[in-house]
Amino acid sequence: MTAPINAAAVAAASDEVIDWRFKGVPSTWWGRTPAQICEEAPDLFEDGAVGPVCILRREALRHNITTMADWCRDRGVELAPHGKTHMAPQLMERQLRAGATAITAATLSQVRTYRAFGVRDVVLANELVDTAGLRWLSTELDAHPDFSAMCWVDSVPGVELMTTALTAAGAERPVDVCVEVGMAGGRTGCRGAAAVDEVARAAAASPRLRLVGVAGYEAALGHDTAPGALAGVTAYLGEMRAAAVRLDALFETDRVIVTAGGSTYFDAVADVLTGDWRTVLRSGCYLTHDAGLYGRTSPLRGQFRPALTVWAQVVSRPEGDLAIVNMGRRDVSFDQDLPMPLKLPDTVVTKLNDQHGYLRLGGGDNVEVGGWLEFGISHPCTVFDKWQLIPELDADNRVVGLIRTFF
Repeated sequence: MTAPINAAAVAAASDEVIDWRFKGVPSTWWGRTPAQICEEAPDLFEDGAVGPVCILRREALRHNITTMADWCRDRGVELAPHGKTHMAPQLMERQLRAGATAITAATLSQVRTYRAFGVRDVVLANELVDTAGLRWLSTELDAHPDFSAMCWVDSVPGVELMTTALTAAGAERPVDVCVEVGMAGGRTGCRGAAAVDEVARAAAASPRLRLVGVAGYEAALGHDTAPGALAGVTAYLGEMRAAAVRLDALFETDRVIVTAGGSTYFDAVADVLTGDWRTVLRSGCYLTHDAGLYGRTSPLRGQFRPALTVWAQVVSRPEGDLAIVNMGRRDVSFDQDLPMPLKLPDTVVTKLNDQHGYLRLGGGDNVEVGGWLEFGISHPCTVFDKWQLIPELDADNRVVGLIRTFF
């Protein structure tokens, strides 16, 4: 069997010459490779980083990967971390090496990126009704017997479209699918047990599909951890469990899959969905954690460590308690919370423009023009996608890695 990821393809990222394309990094690095730079373990700021610049903390990454792997092993569940969080094959390799059994994707384009780096086992946590995409997937499956992929189905028309497209493509291997259980007011997924059963029967009857399990996403309505919201999550997971039991005779595999689990409720998923099947979590944000959304809602908050921050410089002090930094919506997430200044407890970010951030300063804060400030983030998915190359620092703030993303 092939390796879970092509180590040579991943390592090749360290041989790509750095140039002007990568924002924030020192211009003294241009014309050199990550391998050459990391061998020297330079100080990022002494080498000439320009603001803003995003960084990762190696020790926090290692800690989070190990903590999650140990937790999953102790709970008897598998982990297929969501690669869309970072789209960095170097980080996928670390997750797989720690025991992840697959990498999750949200789109077919992401799957194609994974395959460029030889990711062997992929979970496409979405419906796939793109004829061209199905043609590509069938060709990839037929050409690579060790490649495994599965996606969701939530309608009979979707099953019929997939069947027609795969037949026209001359597919030899069937595509593995999970019937997706949805929730009222949520996203994709069958509404109600009758619809779940109808779609499952259609998938099992298709000569081009193979029904292998049940899928869902328990956080489709948000990340509220209040008792009422948790009760709703548990009830939804109970519907998934009931579907897995009810459809047992229809599944076309000896290793049935039941999969859910974002980064807020994965403990509830393990509690409710562990059974006589493979329970697969798809959490992704555990890797870097954060100082906002998941700092409040992760089941392992207090155990995970924030590993992703953004540094920016103060460019203006136009009013007494106002400072402007050169970090904005092009650089940092703002869809869940605004960034949070670290080591400045009385200061808050009140607004972001495209390239500027507004800080309302506390009375004791000594913030000077030209000074560097570090910001915690909320929701790592929408930070990673703004950076093509992210320096990875050790405990002494030396550059020991350069993480390449492919969005």
